[in-house]
Amino acid sequence: MLRLTELKLPLDHPPEALPAAIVERLGIAPADLLDWRVARRANDARKKSAILLIYSVDVALADEAAVLARFAGDHRLRQTPDTAYRPPVTAPAGWDGPRPVVIGAGPCGLFAGLILAQMGFRPIIVDRGKLVRERTKDTWGLWRRGVLDPESNVQFGEGGAGTFSDGKLYSQIKDPRFLGRKVLEEFVQAGAPAEILTEAHPHIGTFRLVTMVESMRKTIEALGGEYRWQHRVEDIEIEERPDGTRRLTGLRFQTGEVLAAEHVVLAVGHSARDTFEMLHARGVHIEAKPFSIGVRIEHPQSWMDKARFGACAGNPILGAAAYSLSHHCTNGRTVYSFCMCPGGRVVAATSEEGRVVTNGMSQYSRAEFNANSGLVVGIDPEQDYPGHPLAGIELQRKLESLAYVAGGSSYAAPGQTVGDFLAGRPSTALGEVTPSYKPGVHLTDLAQCLPPFVIDSLREALPMFGRQIAGYDHPDAVMTGVETRTSSPIRITRGQDGQSLNLAGLFPAGEGAGYAGGILSAGVDGIKAAEAVAASLVRP
Repeated sequence: MLRLTELKLPLDHPPEALPAAIVERLGIAPADLLDWRVARRANDARKKSAILLIYSVDVALADEAAVLARFAGDHRLRQTPDTAYRPPVTAPAGWDGPRPVVIGAGPCGLFAGLILAQMGFRPIIVDRGKLVRERTKDTWGLWRRGVLDPESNVQFGEGGAGTFSDGKLYSQIKDPRFLGRKVLEEFVQAGAPAEILTEAHPHIGTFRLVTMVESMRKTIEALGGEYRWQHRVEDIEIEERPDGTRRLTGLRFQTGEVLAAEHVVLAVGHSARDTFEMLHARGVHIEAKPFSIGVRIEHPQSWMDKARFGACAGNPILGAAAYSLSHHCTNGRTVYSFCMCPGGRVVAATSEEGRVVTNGMSQYSRAEFNANSGLVVGIDPEQDYPGHPLAGIELQRKLESLAYVAGGSSYAAPGQTVGDFLAGRPSTALGEVTPSYKPGVHLTDLAQCLPPFVIDSLREALPMFGRQIAGYDHPDAVMTGVETRTSSPIRITRGQDGQSLNLAGLFPAGEGAGYAGGILSAGVDGIKAAEAVAASLVRP
């Protein structure tokens, strides 16, 4: 088959228009188009009066070689790429070698475990949290009653932080081996809608993610994998070798159990701060990395739909409008939107007592009243938290503790209307926009819990964003704080073989180790980690 790209059709085109456009573009007779299927669909809404759908399609033709030769040099026509996943190694028949261990059951750990199981290595997956449905009950306990379980919440438990999110499945990573396609195909196999394979910006939503995670767990178990829940790794055992190198030999859990382990994928997510502290104390090489801090901003979804799509707002093909914004400030900082959730809600995402963290979540339908997004400012270790690899964690904790106090010391989030924020005065009343954060919002001044340079940057950026999206800087839009867990503040450095630079047998991976950002890239990195572990098992 051949891949034909950049076919543009009106938003309301009839079904027969697409094959007709293929025939016209290729200059062939209709009978020479033997078959076709959509490979990707996006939309171009820059002209609200004439929104276009943009297709990439795979076509089967009567004489593909002749057509391909005729279009030589045209980047819009090429051979359809082979996206099938082929593991580079598999376990030898009757494998009875050591079982690899995966720490963490989020997207990275899930795919590391799945690929290792599919290769025949019968992995053991350990997680400090609970099964996804039990974890969901604990998470709602914080949202509805203000009761936090530090081991079972938005951050910890089966499915990881991605379970309580918009379920976005797109990424900016370079993916020459189509590992992202493997992630999407496994999700579809587990119950995700098939459209995620073709939409330019696919998403799933929390409720569907829950059932998919359960399905994938059952697949791993059927292939010989094993799960151990409520097992937090408190320490690691290390062998100091005569040549000066060090090798991981075991994991010690809070239960007192010790698990012999020489091939371990570390996929703990960006909030396993106690694990990072333990690894640093044990001499594992860790370095500080940049991340971002800021707030969540909410607008009625109808405002965003109208601003983005004009008269086409509400069209089911377009769905709820999303946006992506960025502004380079005069102080040298960059403000940008992060993890935008159309038709969703702002949620409590802390994992530590006495701290407030915000995040965004939406369901597959994206049908709730508000749009929300992180509005964050990039920060850098050299400038903002120098001197120690874990200094970024301490900065996060400081801001989250300030937010807890500013919110009334009850897990309510501190909030402020955009009009009051720009005017530099505390908010005392809401306007047209009702915040969605649970267990509640306490109106105040967000300057109490964010550094001055963040406040200054946001005040500069908001009017600029209002010029790009009408109503974005509306005085009644609501901001809640703080957004501090945009990504991991550390990187656990690894070599070309996927292992820690100074601890053989430890394979840092995913968002917590500083190598991913979001569900798709975390899943891809989990696949890479599994491949590295498999290579070390088969070819030590």
